[in-house]
Amino acid sequence: MNEALVKSLLHVSQSLFDKNFFGVFHGSISAKISETGFIINRDDTLLDEVQGSCFIRLDWLKRDYRWNQASRDVQIHEHIYQNISWAKYISFTMAPYTTAFSLKHSKIIPQDYYGRKILGDLVVYDPKNFDDWMNRAPYEIPRFFQNSKNRIMVIRGFGVIAYDRDLVDMAKSLSILESSCRLLSISYA
Repeated sequence: MNEALVKSLLHVSQSLFDKNFFGVFHGSISAKISETGFIINRDDTLLDEVQGSCFIRLDWLKRDYRWNQASRDVQIHEHIYQNISWAKYISFTMAPYTTAFSLKHSKIIPQDYYGRKILGDLVVYDPKNFDDWMNRAPYEIPRFFQNSKNRIMVIRGFGVIAYDRDLVDMAKSLSILESSCRLLSISYA
């Protein structure tokens, strides 16, 4: 595996955990490394103690035992990479203010400068039935992105899926979104 890439993923993963975007076992982060391959955190990874061995390399043309060791979000990442050629990095986070705001709102309209300028308005996707959501998510999430100009998808009560060409830009966008939702939450109180 590319050592510099893994080091970047480790740094961003730790940062996202420190901001409470990842739980100890909740969340995922990946990077596309070839036309059909990507690395993603393992399912048993403690996201506050990420090391290089916490990532696993997968290729969707060669399904083997490693797919069973990957994050439970692996199919979501795989289908985004297959359908959005522009995607280089993907994360699934559950930022608290963003997720809480998604419970009662169908749209996020940032009122702060950076939220307005960088993110603009975001629709909150309603998965409706959580009973079969994890079976539908690998297909509905890429379809949402294909029909949207946004690289961030806020899913009511589930969290935030984001992709980007640049890892740091993706992390910045997630941070701006969380700050915007925090400010909106405080202003509505």
